[in-house]
This record gives sequence, C-alpha cells and structure tokens, in this order.
Amino acid sequence: MLVSIHPQNPQERSIKQVADCLKNGGIVIYPTDTVYGLGCDIFHPKAVERICRIKGIDPEKANLSFICSDLSDLSIYTKSITTPQYRFIKQYIPGPFTFILPASKEVPKILKSKKNTIGLRIPDHTITHAIAAAVGHPILSSSLPGDMVEEYTDPEWIHSKFGKLVDIVVDGGIGGMKYSTIIDMTEEQPHIVRQGVGVVECL
Repeated sequence: MLVSIHPQNPQERSIKQVADCLKNGGIVIYPTDTVYGLGCDIFHPKAVERICRIKGIDPEKANLSFICSDLSDLSIYTKSITTPQYRFIKQYIPGPFTFILPASKEVPKILKSKKNTIGLRIPDHTITHAIAAAVGHPILSSSLPGDMVEEYTDPEWIHSKFGKLVDIVVDGGIGGMKYSTIIDMTEEQPHIVRQGVGVVECL
C-alpha cells in the first residue's frame, strides 16, 4: 500500500494509519532526512526478523539502529551517558546522524550488538518524527536492501520494487541518496565510524 503524506504538514489520519500498522507488527518504508528506510516497531521481534529476511542478513549481526522522536528516549534506551556526551549529541540533533551508545535493559535483545550497544537516530524530518511520536516509542531504522541507486529516492519506484514485501510505503516526496554519519560515543572521545551527509566540526 502506498500512503502519501505531506512532508511539511503530515495528515494526522495518515500518520495514525502508519503508526497503527507498526504497532500491529507491520513493516513500513518511510522517508528520513537522509534516505528512505525500512522500519518496524522495535518491540515486535518477528517484524525485526522479517526485515532481516528482506535484507538477507542475520539479526544477531545486523547492528540495527532505531529512530526516536526526541531526546527523552536517551535516558530510557541508553545508559552511562555523561554530561559532555549529552551536550555533544544535543548540538547535532535532530539531524542526519546515528550515535552508537551503550544499550540499556529496555532495548530488545534482538537490537543489541555483541558489544551491547545501539545505534540511535533523531532525524530532522517531520514525517519520521510524527510517526515515532504516534507509535509512542522508537521505531527500527534500516536501509533498503541492495546497493543504493538513484531509483531509491522515488517512493513510487520503491513501492513497485518492495511493495509486496512490506505493508506500507510512505510517499513523503523525493528522498536523499546519502546515509547518516555514524558517530561512536562508547569511548571518552567520540569518533566517526562512517562519514555520511552529517558534518561534525569539532572532531
């Protein structure tokens, strides 16, 4: 199903439709401030496993991340965050960054890496924020399977390619082609793991 949502003024009914799908264990493809991504409710292990099958990856080796609606989720899903780390993260969110942080006990086991960490994102995108807020807790964030190609920016093309594998494809307009910048926050000094569209001036 292709659901069109206005990128600046998301229709409440459409956001609820997507959120209800996620809360019921569905899988959606949705826009972010970088690329279109695969998502599900983080508390539905079978949905997470389904995404891993679509991508052809092992859930235990996937290093999946998730999207939060705001900073309040930091204290719930991460632990041992220092004041300098919090201030560092705060200056770059919302934005095209993924922060690797120590996972708390609230993070489902299937989403934790072998190092007991989690990738956390707060995108600067109205639709993404609205969906996560409507769900009431974070949603999974994973790139579409295969190599990134220009067609992956077009939601109608995405629907024709992946529509039968997911429950909803959100049409929020043309997406980007560059990934988020990944920053490892598990050590005293943050360091960039992957340089993406997000630029950090102080590292």
